[in-house]
Amino acid sequence: MNMRLISILIAVVLFAACGTSRSQETIKTQTPPKDLDGFSVAYFASGCFWCVEAVYEAVKGVEEAVSGYAGGKTDNPTYQSIGTGRTGHAEAVAVYYNPTIVNFETLVKVFFGSGDPTTPNRQGPDRGSQYRSIAFYNNDAEKASIEKVKAELEANKTFDKPIVTEITAFSKFYEAEAYHQNYEKLNPNNPYVQSVSIPRLKRFKKKFPALVK
Repeated sequence: MNMRLISILIAVVLFAACGTSRSQETIKTQTPPKDLDGFSVAYFASGCFWCVEAVYEAVKGVEEAVSGYAGGKTDNPTYQSIGTGRTGHAEAVAVYYNPTIVNFETLVKVFFGSGDPTTPNRQGPDRGSQYRSIAFYNNDAEKASIEKVKAELEANKTFDKPIVTEITAFSKFYEAEAYHQNYEKLNPNNPYVQSVSIPRLKRFKKKFPALVK
């Protein structure tokens, strides 16, 4: 095998999209679910949910982040179906948090600050409508918080390109398959986790040290 072919194969392994190496036969399953009654919940989509889940679970006041699908019009989406781009859903997370410790606006700042809200239908190496950026709101107050943070970022010229994040009324969240839950934590040696998820988490922790548990 020549060196050029070896280099290509290595690149494919390291930079494959967020689901390429997913196999139920080769990964661990999630731990038993927690009792999340009594917590507030917020919903965000910002690329691969493995990455986003890990970021939010590192935030003080967040009890749990659950990977799933939201933003589409079809019922009971699956990982395979949203990958076609025809369901309208994006990979999303449900963030269960204690509002006496962390408020919704702070979670919005984490959302904008831990990903790239300027890339339509893309986040890092992952491309497709299922990886688009969406901030969901449950009421007018949450919508106002999202719009406030976005306006501040634009006024401060935080990003070189326009923010393309969708600000969308929340409708329904479908929990993803069990093998997606806590994926980064349970599979730290996965090539995608090593090359994309962990670096993204480290960038978040460096940028928001006061928010990290």
